[in-house]
Amino acid sequence: MAKTAPAPETPPAADFEHSLDELEQLVARMEGGELSLDESLTSFERGIGLYRHCQQSLEQAELRVRLLLDPDAPDNAQPFEPES
Repeated sequence: MAKTAPAPETPPAADFEHSLDELEQLVARMEGGELSLDESLTSFERGIGLYRHCQQSLEQAELRVRLLLDPDAPDNAQPFEPES
């Protein structure tokens, strides 16, 4: 039996951008005021899930940056300040 290659994973940045875009579209539709109560609740639930996913992605990105700045002590890493 032939093995199938695993589907390529979506890069985290692309996944974040997709989730953020979908969240913005949901908010715009909800602000339009043309959704029924049931549609609004469903959209709100989806929006909360997207928000949490985006927040988690941002936290993971921040951790990666901290590890890159100071791998021995990520909690003490200083933010990069470009020279003026």
